[in-house]
Amino acid sequence: MSPNLRIALRFLTAKKRAMLMSLSCTVLGVGLFVLTQATTSGFEEFFIKTILGTDGAMRIEDKIQDTLRQMTAGGGSDFQISQRQGLKYIEGVEEPKLIINALKDFSNVSGAAPVLRGSVLVRADFKNESAQVFGISLEEHLKVSDLGRQIVQGDVATFREQPTGALMGRVLADRLQLSTGSSFILEAQGQRMRFTVSAIYETGVADIDKLRVYVHLSEARSLLQKPSGVSFVQVNLFEKDRAPQNSIQIQDVLKHSAKPWQEREKSWLSTFRALRISSAITVSVFTLIAGLAMFNTLAMIVLEKTKDIAILRSMGYERRDITQIFLWQAGIVLAIGAFLGCVVGALSTLGVSYMPLPISGIFKTETFVVSWNIWHYVEAIATAALMVMIASLIPARRAARLEPGDIVRGTAQ
Repeated sequence: MSPNLRIALRFLTAKKRAMLMSLSCTVLGVGLFVLTQATTSGFEEFFIKTILGTDGAMRIEDKIQDTLRQMTAGGGSDFQISQRQGLKYIEGVEEPKLIINALKDFSNVSGAAPVLRGSVLVRADFKNESAQVFGISLEEHLKVSDLGRQIVQGDVATFREQPTGALMGRVLADRLQLSTGSSFILEAQGQRMRFTVSAIYETGVADIDKLRVYVHLSEARSLLQKPSGVSFVQVNLFEKDRAPQNSIQIQDVLKHSAKPWQEREKSWLSTFRALRISSAITVSVFTLIAGLAMFNTLAMIVLEKTKDIAILRSMGYERRDITQIFLWQAGIVLAIGAFLGCVVGALSTLGVSYMPLPISGIFKTETFVVSWNIWHYVEAIATAALMVMIASLIPARRAARLEPGDIVRGTAQ
């Protein structure tokens, strides 16, 4: 053990109560920082998982067509120049099979499925509701969504075997008082078709569970009078975070609009990001208090240990040695506080993950959702270190400026 560290430990034990206060604030600040980041990030990741499992990582939608105009060159020339006026979007995907085959050449694409969407009126015995019908190719759609795992009543096998079967959201089924085996009518564009509820699904996203009715693609074509083409192609990716870059490449190659999930859910992602930042700022107050407590404690030690500092300086200790002694004190408290804070944060996160918290609306869960991420601990320790060490630097520098002669004469500042 170095002499500077040994002296720092001596000075540290002289102010046990004050140091314990600073230590407790550091522990509390680090622990709460870890806990709040774990919960906010957990809910965000769970929301992203729910959305990706429902709407996929990307959608290939409207066809992009360049619009050109002809302009006659001046000077009596008889040739013309084409000028690009902008882009024209043609609704829907006319050749979904060609698009899906082309998507196989992109290494990050794990699956693609066609979807035909349209507004319908759902007629049941007791009530009518507006909804949206989604015509899907079941086997392909199961590869780009979690629909098979979202079934809460009935099963996918029944839907697969029933040509006029349908998958209905739980909210819509409850409002229409329908259950598996019940029949209902879908009406669109003057067409009426009778379907049977094969299964009921629940994503936890209210806007989906109360609007979407999944039917076989062939039945949707008959109902919507759309013999060819689809509304969009739903795409799943191996690496979801690369969706923005992949969408640009796909759009350039396929000449169809490609919208990544980050753009589609931009408002919700911004909300979760704001919650993370605000919670981090709030709990950082505890580490700020720890820094102020450390400042006050070290300042008092400087006043009380001026004679000891004079003796050390007269023995040959340089200013940097005195600075190190006081910074060592702050470092010891910080190290112990950060370690205990991480332990408290981990235990609190574990405990909170078992707490009941029924939520439904933007996703569905029965307990707190937490995220175990090493960066939460790194950020917590870095925040505590910044505040505590900055607060400790002022009294440390002040102690280093003390001169033995001034202390003896009583003129030290």
